[in-house]
Amino acid sequence: MQLGLGGLSAHLQKGLRSLYTVHGDEALLQLEATDAIRKSAREQGFSERTSFTVQGASFDWTEVLNAGQSMGLFGDKQIIEIRIPTGKPGKEGSAALQKMAELAEGNDAVLTMVTLPRLDKATQGSAWFSALDSFGVTLKIDPIERGALPQWIAQRLNAQGQRVQAGSEGQQALQFFADRVEGNLLAAFQEVQKLGLLYPSGELSLLQIESAVMNVARYDVFKLSDAVLGGKAERTQRMLDGLQAEGEAAVLVHWALAEDIRVMKRVFDTMSAGKPLQLALREQRVWGAKEKHFERIMPNIQVGTLNHLLQAAHFVDGVVKGLRHDDWPDEPWQALHRLAQMVVRAAK
Repeated sequence: MQLGLGGLSAHLQKGLRSLYTVHGDEALLQLEATDAIRKSAREQGFSERTSFTVQGASFDWTEVLNAGQSMGLFGDKQIIEIRIPTGKPGKEGSAALQKMAELAEGNDAVLTMVTLPRLDKATQGSAWFSALDSFGVTLKIDPIERGALPQWIAQRLNAQGQRVQAGSEGQQALQFFADRVEGNLLAAFQEVQKLGLLYPSGELSLLQIESAVMNVARYDVFKLSDAVLGGKAERTQRMLDGLQAEGEAAVLVHWALAEDIRVMKRVFDTMSAGKPLQLALREQRVWGAKEKHFERIMPNIQVGTLNHLLQAAHFVDGVVKGLRHDDWPDEPWQALHRLAQMVVRAAK
């Protein structure tokens, strides 16, 4: 049974299932979800808790299976937690998880909770994950995308009795907050809590937020394309500055930019051959947020623009590897900024 994070509270109010699987890379949201499940379990008499962390191929799954089939001390209900940091239980673990999933059905004395990182499609189609999903509740923790971050911050502030000013100044305050914590949701949560300690309930001004919220943003090169393909010039510049300050390799940043350009050209060529956009995107494995950007960009982009971008990416490839080109800056990050802004303009 698939369940979204937003539906967890309502689900728990209706009653617990005996098996939960929580997977995703957003540590804060995963922690909050598992805490909510534990809290509901404690309220329903689950007083014992045993946890296992799967480390390496030598992990003994027999102990986990025995724990799942034994009664708690004095017959108390118990919670068994299985953490698999790699997301790969191995052959023995796969068999054990399938058996545990089957045994969990109808077992009111044991609540089993499996926590995993973000899983790819192949892993989600594996026999052990399918068993967990079939016999229990599967909760996928999706990251908070940059566009949704201001609203998420506003909701968290509201939960502690605070709010930003109405109108444009309030939206500016939320955007400022989001810029400072982008890519670091745990830090965003901590900064919201800090505002609750610094100021009383009620309205917060832009000045109060600017003076209190630290710059704790973390930038991910693989999220750079969201800013670039979204046509966000200022955000692109900020992310590139952040990646450079964090010591990211210029060659990796160039690869990310160049790959987006290459994929756009391949999609364009597929469409020129008579195939519809959606089929071209599927063939090039474009999905999620990037798919939405491509759906907006591709109907309007010209072949001359794409060829110009491909040539520019070729020149910058040389720059980041120490080669000079007369029309481009010698410094790699300056060249990357220029290439990124070219893509931004083409994506608008």
